[in-house]
Amino acid sequence: MNPTEQCDALVIGAGPAGSAAAAVMAEQGLRVVALERERFPRYHIGESLIPFTYPALKRLGLIERMRQSPFIRKYSVQFVPPSGKASQPFYFSTRYDADISQTWQVLRSEFDQMLMENARSRGAAVLEEMEVSALLQEEGRTVGARARNRRGELADFRAPITVDCSGRDALAATQRNWRVRDPQLNKVAVWTYYRGARRDEGIDAGATTVAFVPEKGWFWYIPQHNNVVSVGVVAEGKYLTRGGVKDPASIFQREIGENLWIQDHLACGRQFGPHYLTSEFSYRSRYSAADGLVLAGDAFGFLDPVFSSGLMLALKSGVLAGDAVVSARAAGDVSAARFADYSAQMREAIENMRKLVYAFYDPNFSFRMIVDQRPELAGDITDCLSGDVNRDFSKLFMAIAEYAAVPESLPYGQPLAASRQAIPAA
Repeated sequence: MNPTEQCDALVIGAGPAGSAAAAVMAEQGLRVVALERERFPRYHIGESLIPFTYPALKRLGLIERMRQSPFIRKYSVQFVPPSGKASQPFYFSTRYDADISQTWQVLRSEFDQMLMENARSRGAAVLEEMEVSALLQEEGRTVGARARNRRGELADFRAPITVDCSGRDALAATQRNWRVRDPQLNKVAVWTYYRGARRDEGIDAGATTVAFVPEKGWFWYIPQHNNVVSVGVVAEGKYLTRGGVKDPASIFQREIGENLWIQDHLACGRQFGPHYLTSEFSYRSRYSAADGLVLAGDAFGFLDPVFSSGLMLALKSGVLAGDAVVSARAAGDVSAARFADYSAQMREAIENMRKLVYAFYDPNFSFRMIVDQRPELAGDITDCLSGDVNRDFSKLFMAIAEYAAVPESLPYGQPLAASRQAIPAA
């Protein structure tokens, strides 16, 4: 391995955001290197796509690959109270055309491998088992990163622009103390997998189910291929650990009994593998970009997973960041200010979804209230929850504010305005 590598754009992380950004930049002629800490395929949670993931997948040229994949087709979502009586599923086809109305439940090890191979096929050099330890700085701007391979050898990768797609490790935000927690969205998740668990019939077999437990907690139930179901519970930590119970398997087994639909659907299945536990706190990076640096995916911010927006936001940000880098390079300027439009789009997308997440957790609110009182807003709710998030939803949020607290937008995620002059792109 050469002690120094030079490229046009460096990407840290080859997950969904990183692979999307790398593919977009490489197909437009940039020499792209992406550094990935792990060896793919690798395990990852976050397995459900929402309808408006389609534009990013289409831009990446992956729609036919997805259609030919074994991933379970997803046509709807349903909600289930603790009593176990499921709602009428909401079918995306009632509002969207065929391309948008059918999406997928993915196995992340396979899906992320597909995305990474796609980046390689478009010319990006993706180097696995390369752990980035630090960003390289010169005269106040980022000029690349230092990484170590599995043999312990160090190398510097230099580029005029670095795209941080390091996931929830959030390399830049962590090292620069930019990560800021959302003041309210601090949940805990416990999850595992089942084989042979019950599925609904026909077109409903691939539906995402959100099944409620007390105190605004909820289960996800995501059917996958190979007769596997991903199932997990999300709630406040004080609720899940009540009575002093802290073992993830014990927490999970107890919560199964809190929703009769979950209990019934898991009864015929067999749990396998570990029970995972993580703090699902939401956060944002204080800044989205600095001179020579732009953040995307979970490195930019993470939002509570109740509406399965994570993969959509990751792919969207990767594509947008990739395009923004190409534009910046063409303009000969990779200063933070070049990424203002990208940052504004991502902040709007996250904030619109975030407002609905806050409403979901409000004990005095349900979306049914809005639909019953203001039926003309049902489409806005559907569009935002489906991922059509870069729109004006002010009428919807004004209506929600009559029943629940609507949070102010977080004052984070804009470019760092440290420099007023253009930073050369070469």
